Amino acid sequence: MKEIVFATHNNHKAAELQDWFSRNFGDEYKLVTLRDLGLGEPVEDGATFADNAYIKAKYALDLTGKPAIADDSGLCVDYLGGAPGVYSARFAGEGGTPDDCIRKLLAEMQGVPRQKRTAKFVCAICLLNEKGERIDAYGETNGYITEAKQGGGDFGYDPVFYCPAKGKTFAELDIVSKSSVSHRGRALQDLKNKICQGF
Repeated sequence: MKEIVFATHNNHKAAELQDWFSRNFGDEYKLVTLRDLGLGEPVEDGATFADNAYIKAKYALDLTGKPAIADDSGLCVDYLGGAPGVYSARFAGEGGTPDDCIRKLLAEMQGVPRQKRTAKFVCAICLLNEKGERIDAYGETNGYITEAKQGGGDFGYDPVFYCPAKGKTFAELDIVSKSSVSHRGRALQDLKNKICQGF
């Protein structure tokens, strides 16, 4: 079994990625997170999602010497010129909670008609082996920003991102249904294709 360090402290992301690896590779890979190892997180100061994914994966590789994987993802709203983008987690300011970010987003979108509420979730993944050799993967999903939270899930902007393909917000989908259409699911499929070519 090959151990891979997932450069995150986010339990939701860890659960999604572990579920995906188990379904696609069985027991071939075991994931451990930075939280599991008692390690901190790097400063994410990249200009793009791909930059930040690499920063995190390289940080984990340098600290552990083990293969490392990281993702950086966020919400890009057309009406806001692509914001919050790489600042999705910090949209409400340092220390802001996901609910704070959602409240700010809905406030800035108040009164905007549905046809102008288009948005996309973006995910970039970086996988590094022990030698630092790099695989990059990418995925995105288009949808709309709802006018209020829908669904019981509480993962980032999921309660206000409506996915036309499923007729629900991401927060209303179970983990497998969401993975089949999500930006992260699509990035992981891209990653799988590249892993199967040799890693």
